[in-house]
Amino acid sequence: MRIAKFISNAGYCSRREAEKLINKKKVYINKKLCVAPNINVMENDKITINGNIIKLNKKIRLWKMYKPTNVMCTNNDPKKRKTIFEFLPKNMPRAISIGRLDFMSEGLILLTNNGDFARKLELPSSNIIRIYRVYIATVVKSNDIKKINYGVIINGILYKKIEVTIEKMNQKKTSLKFKLREGKNREIRNICRYFKWPILKLIRLQYGSIKLNKEKPGQIKEIDPIPYTFV
Repeated sequence: MRIAKFISNAGYCSRREAEKLINKKKVYINKKLCVAPNINVMENDKITINGNIIKLNKKIRLWKMYKPTNVMCTNNDPKKRKTIFEFLPKNMPRAISIGRLDFMSEGLILLTNNGDFARKLELPSSNIIRIYRVYIATVVKSNDIKKINYGVIINGILYKKIEVTIEKMNQKKTSLKFKLREGKNREIRNICRYFKWPILKLIRLQYGSIKLNKEKPGQIKEIDPIPYTFV
């Protein structure tokens, strides 16, 4: 197994972040400096990062969390804003997030101790459905909904395979449900900005077959990854 993949599977960080640590000369293999991210290691090799021993996680673990608003989904924020990892119990093992929600968004975020598992669930080719509820501070035209469902091009980017429905609407506010599988960066916010829909609240309700239930912002719960079908 390559060293970057080993670090990712150990739940220390993503594979890309592991490569950065290697390039910064922070990683050692059996007390020798690791000089490249493609070096192969064995399970019994001693891997250390900043003096800490990194052990491979054989058992995949999965948690679901209600991410509050005004919270980042990163380990280290240059602006020193609060992150989801500050909400984790002290006795919880190191975990990485599966995808992200932006600073202002809230709702379901998944965490795991296994980098390969996280990457599999993040890839567009996995075709995993994500469901969001979005509150808009305006009336929404049905023709605009049809345009989105057919696919729209915004700033040269095609947003496709989106299903948007109106849940409730009055003269001041509209509740929309977005179902999408691609999950491009800030996809929903870019679409709403294009149609000049001011967003009041954006909540992720579901990722694959995993749903928010009665969790409150900041709450986290471990779930069994085996029974879930990510479709």
